[in-house]
Amino acid sequence: MAVASRRFFEELGHLINRVIQVEDVRGRVIEGKLLGFDTNTLSLCLGDVKGEKGESLHRVFIYGPTISRILASERPFNLEALAERLERVFPNMVRLFPEAGVIVVMDKIRVDETGVVEGTGPAAERVRRVYEEFIREMK
Repeated sequence: MAVASRRFFEELGHLINRVIQVEDVRGRVIEGKLLGFDTNTLSLCLGDVKGEKGESLHRVFIYGPTISRILASERPFNLEALAERLERVFPNMVRLFPEAGVIVVMDKIRVDETGVVEGTGPAAERVRRVYEEFIREMK
C-alpha cells in the first residue's frame, strides 16, 4: 500500500507548475496552475486561476475533502527518462534534481524541460542534441 500511496503523490508532484482543472463535490470546476499540495488533506494551492464565471484570481486554496476530481490534460515532462538517456551518453556524469526540475551533466551543463539552460562547448552541444532527439521521440 505504501508504494501505491507514494506513486500517487509522485504523479501529483509531476503536475506542479502545470495547469490543471479541479472539480469539487458540487460539480463546479476551476482551472489554474498547481503550485502545491498537502499530502495529509490533499488540499491544493492553485495560481493564476480561472473560475467558473471567467473571473481571474491570483491564488486559490482548495480544501481536499471538497475535491471530487483533478484533471490534467497536459502531459508532464519526463525528466527521469531524459536523465536516463543522458546517462547512456555520459556514464556516471549525470545528476538528476527532480525537486528543482533540473539535470546536471558533468557538473557544468544544466538541462531542464526547456532544453540546455546553462553550459557551452562540444559537451553542451551533445546534450542539446540528445535533448532534441528525446523531444522528437516524445511527440
